[in-house]
Amino acid sequence: MSKLERVPGTRLPPLLRVARQINAQSDLAPLTRTVLEEALELARAEAGVLWLRRDDNQEDWLECARQATAGETGSVGPGPDQPRLPLDDAHRDHPAARVVHGGDMLHLADPAALSDNDRARLVPGLVTRVVSLLLVPLTNHEGRVVGVLQLVNARGESGPGPFPTRTRALLGALGGYAGIALNNLLLVQELKDLLDAFVRVFARAIDAKSSHTSAHCERVPLLTELLARAACDDGGTFADFQLDEDEWYELRVAAWLHDCGKLAIPDSVLDKATKLHGLHDRIELVAARFSALRADIERRYERESLSDPAREPEHRRRLEADIAALESDLAFLERINKGGEAMAADDKARVRGIAERPWTDAHGQTRPLLTEDEVDNLCITRGTLTDREREIINGHMDVTLEMLESLPFPRNLRRVPEYAGGHHERMDGSGFPRGLTREQMSIPARIMAIADVFEALTARERPYKIPLKISEALGIMRSMRDNRHLDPDLYRLFLDAGVWRDYARVALDPEQLDVVDPAPFR
Repeated sequence: MSKLERVPGTRLPPLLRVARQINAQSDLAPLTRTVLEEALELARAEAGVLWLRRDDNQEDWLECARQATAGETGSVGPGPDQPRLPLDDAHRDHPAARVVHGGDMLHLADPAALSDNDRARLVPGLVTRVVSLLLVPLTNHEGRVVGVLQLVNARGESGPGPFPTRTRALLGALGGYAGIALNNLLLVQELKDLLDAFVRVFARAIDAKSSHTSAHCERVPLLTELLARAACDDGGTFADFQLDEDEWYELRVAAWLHDCGKLAIPDSVLDKATKLHGLHDRIELVAARFSALRADIERRYERESLSDPAREPEHRRRLEADIAALESDLAFLERINKGGEAMAADDKARVRGIAERPWTDAHGQTRPLLTEDEVDNLCITRGTLTDREREIINGHMDVTLEMLESLPFPRNLRRVPEYAGGHHERMDGSGFPRGLTREQMSIPARIMAIADVFEALTARERPYKIPLKISEALGIMRSMRDNRHLDPDLYRLFLDAGVWRDYARVALDPEQLDVVDPAPFR
């Protein structure tokens, strides 16, 4: 009770009290409960139903959001015996539809005016006998009906009866208050749903840009949430870490958008599955040159055999040796082109030796078998990217931050750029794009760093590597922890809370789950 209400002889007007209650609600469910409970009290009604108006691109309908009897709260949402009411021509004569279409209050004090179908739709099992119904439009600031408040049987001294004129006036004013409040929350929810849909569409566009990282932007949010929930439930190191509803939403949005900068990376770099991959895999061009060399070797054999038939066996042995050497070199180049293993110094020397071999092109010009660019790419020590291409890939974080920091996020989402922009940072400050240390990073940003690493290590779509088993992935992550690349406390929680196992059961192949006890990886 407020100070004003405690002063003897004073009492807040009922509508002012109700308006304050309505304005205090920030979510749809408690708002519908408050509106219905206050309406039941103001009208002294036996029961009531609150209908919300819903629509999509195809139809418009009323949905039972809440029902209650006097003195107790009912269920939220439509039940199996509460079918929704389409607002189409076939149902235009229905009392609730008349209120929506006409925008006026409807008072039905004659029970004979209601059909059995009306009672079934308007009074879903709340009371046994209907004496009167009051249907109040909940109207927003534009005059559009956003819901209908239906009250059943006004309680009087002699029993249930019609609703008095003063009560109808109070409920009409309540409909204005409630309609605007409902409209505001529905609008907020619609905008939130739109943002959610936009974020997911954006993330799927990032994944669709490259088949090699497909589903990455969907799996990282899953891993992020699993580890964040483990941190919230932890009673030790993270006992003080908690996320409220807005903070959970903020973290989810950041996880979905963490790689948005990849949209700016050229496909030839993002999709570089092999060392010679550009718009296509240039190993095929190299193989064509080997084919031309083979044809030259075979023509030489034919010429020498024709000019000196007596030495044909010698020429054949030379032919077979040259072709075998050629096939061995091509097989070697095709193998190292995949980038699945580290390049030894001897292998790099062999590449340069092969490159020096001459071949004759279609114009009769003699060229080295491999171009300088092909040699540089084939001699990549690990993986498929050159140093320059790796810089381009890493640059997606600068683009991510630039894109996210340019967006006018509302107050409850302003840390999205920080969380999303930190998943490539390292605890020792050697990461990118800003070289942040562990002390400079928030817990959610450090959580996303672990989620991003584990997803990348175990992903099944990367053509340049086989998907790692859990034991292999955890072994690498343990080394990253030891080298101060990953947060040690979160890595421990990742193991002890079984986040790796929960994720594997949902997102990985069964054969990847080869760990029962994570103790060896602590």
